[in-house]
Amino acid sequence: MYKITLTVNGKREAATVPASLTLLELLRDRFFLTGAKEGCGIGECGACTVLLDGLPVTSCLVLAVEADGHEVLTIEGEAKDGILSILQQAFLDAGAVQCGFCTPGMILSARALLSRTPSPTHAEIVEAIAGNLCRCTGYDAIISAISLAASRLREKEEGSHV
Repeated sequence: MYKITLTVNGKREAATVPASLTLLELLRDRFFLTGAKEGCGIGECGACTVLLDGLPVTSCLVLAVEADGHEVLTIEGEAKDGILSILQQAFLDAGAVQCGFCTPGMILSARALLSRTPSPTHAEIVEAIAGNLCRCTGYDAIISAISLAASRLREKEEGSHV
């Protein structure tokens, strides 16, 4: 058993975990943050994507002990004070949500992209979400939502529109 401490959605958390526990299991079973889903369990579908120190990772492949001392953002940390983020709202406005299973991972992958590339091209958006599978909407609405969010974030930074 290992004692670990990590920051999850801005809050310091501590846990004692076996070496084999995944970050996904820690988040879902110990911290009750169920937005990240186990789809495939082998890192292929992206349903379990979270941000680890700002980078998207498939949490089914990351051991909880590897997150010791690091910062994790889950979809539950995306909204602030019950208000959807610009990215979450863009997904709704663009009709990029259907069953919702892939949505948390898509949003977090998009969050990482927009953090490093405020004005992504279509190709950059496609590349950023390449590790996230959607079986319902196709990808056009998701790509549109990310582009819309980028535009809204730029407008907000310029102070012309929120």
